[in-house]
Amino acid sequence: MRFTISGKQIDVGDALSTHVETELGDTVVKYSQRPTEATITFSRDAHQFLCDAVVHLSTGLIVQARGAANEVYASFEACREKMDKQLRRYKRRLKDHHKDRTEPVEFGEAGLYVLSADEDVWEAQESGLEPIIIAEMESRVPTLSVGDAVMQMELAGAPLLVFRNEKHGGVNVVHRREDGNVGWIDPRGNG
Repeated sequence: MRFTISGKQIDVGDALSTHVETELGDTVVKYSQRPTEATITFSRDAHQFLCDAVVHLSTGLIVQARGAANEVYASFEACREKMDKQLRRYKRRLKDHHKDRTEPVEFGEAGLYVLSADEDVWEAQESGLEPIIIAEMESRVPTLSVGDAVMQMELAGAPLLVFRNEKHGGVNVVHRREDGNVGWIDPRGNG
């Protein structure tokens, strides 16, 4: 597995890097046979150290976790424990995912736009007020089953996931509802 360990205004020494590679490597390999890349970033927020970890699996799934503590090693351990808990929860599904999927998850390209939140600066068009685009980026939309999309959303710690449904190719959304359940939006034009 390829590691990228960095710090935002923090010097990440060799001892911390070695500790992260050993511990995170053991955690991820225990649940997933084929991790490919891990990015770990340490930063500070007032008196606390933060550790953000993103691990890419060879199947295209991404696992994310964040830890915070008063010491840098403790922030990493909190992050690693969260990732371990996520991977343990999905251990069976991850192993089944490896068996059923011989090819990595397919991704389609999509535009991602950031719109101005200030309605006072929106442009007046003939059809009404149009929001101002303040940033344009490329995004990737995975092709997944609904179950895999929910798993990916939770592994990534995201509030929602836009994906292309494997069964019919339509764009779908899964999201975490306020009541704690998961919502699934499937806007197929059924008449």
